[in-house]
Amino acid sequence: MPPAQNALRYAWFVVALLFPVALLNYLDRQMMATMKASMVHDIPSIANRADWGLVLGVFKWTYAVLSPFGGYIADRFSKRYVIGGSLLVWSMVTWWTGHVSTFHELMTARALMGISEAFYIPAALALISEYHLGPTRSRAVGVHQAGIYVGQILGGFAGYMADSPDHGWRWMFSTCGMIGVIYAIPLIAAMRDPVRAVPTAADAAAAKTGVVRGLLGNRNFLLLVAYFTLPAIAGWVVRDWMPEILREKFSLGQGKAGVSAILFVQIASLIGAVIGGTLADRWMKSTNRGRIFTSAIGMALFLPALFSVGNAPTLTFAIVGLIVFGLGWGFFDCNNMPILCQIARPEWRATGYGIMNLVSISCGGFGDWAFGALRDRHVPLNLIFGAFAGVALFSILIVLLIKPKEELAATAPA
Repeated sequence: MPPAQNALRYAWFVVALLFPVALLNYLDRQMMATMKASMVHDIPSIANRADWGLVLGVFKWTYAVLSPFGGYIADRFSKRYVIGGSLLVWSMVTWWTGHVSTFHELMTARALMGISEAFYIPAALALISEYHLGPTRSRAVGVHQAGIYVGQILGGFAGYMADSPDHGWRWMFSTCGMIGVIYAIPLIAAMRDPVRAVPTAADAAAAKTGVVRGLLGNRNFLLLVAYFTLPAIAGWVVRDWMPEILREKFSLGQGKAGVSAILFVQIASLIGAVIGGTLADRWMKSTNRGRIFTSAIGMALFLPALFSVGNAPTLTFAIVGLIVFGLGWGFFDCNNMPILCQIARPEWRATGYGIMNLVSISCGGFGDWAFGALRDRHVPLNLIFGAFAGVALFSILIVLLIKPKEELAATAPA
């Protein structure tokens, strides 16, 4: 088999190896939203919605603060060991979460989860981007992100497990933690880091500039950070609060509310990521703004979707809005790292994505807390989601201002 074909096969093998890691990464997060009622019942020191918002927020804040550091470590050392070590540690913390008994213990567990998971996404997406050059990059990232959506879908069913007298929410955390610990060992053994190209004079000059100065002095990168952040606030609220919103608004059981809030939007996101990734890769053949245009289409879908969710008179109407939102999210999600690859040097990509996570998820954490506080004060849902729709409209303008360069090749795949 020709070397190029061997390299491409291994590049897709890397995506296949990381798919279940992405699944576990988001399954461990999503279970919190769908098992809220059971957890609050068993941990009475969680006093109100604002307290729950803090539980959700502390994960995001620690995750966000450590993300640039996790990306920097991945750029400087072995992505293989960063990914495997992250999976091992967060799986151990997931197991421990099933054994907490107080609000403060749960806060500590979620903070440790944020620290350990902060090292995964920047390293994984950078590794995929190094193996997959322009022609397959958006599709490869989209397939990896599909693992995230599958994890969220499975997390949507966790409410049924929490209600089960034979299992419960503690069993879910303990089981998922053990699965992750077991998978970490063969993952590290099967992966290998790509071979970087020989440094050029431009590489030496960039090294003198420094990663922080090189990124933060880049207008296009700052625009991408803003674009990555603003829609994600709505995304976190939909992911973390929608099961509770549907449960209260339509008098649903915990299990049905979780499935209704998660299943349809994540299936739509999975489809959107595959379609958006394929469209972006093809569009790139005629213009280097193909990924930007594809992402902007996804953002445009947010507008009717958020309006529908905020004003839904029936559960069916709300689900239709969530499906449209999911399609738009898939278009958006599969192109963020590929766009970053067009505006940042290969050795800065994991760090750059970490900085994007820092800003985006910090704002998402405050969004979770603020949403809980606003609902405690009975602010109408249509007003909150209407504001999210306005932010999405502004985000379209931001992404269209980005001026990408031709994609920079990073490595010769091993």
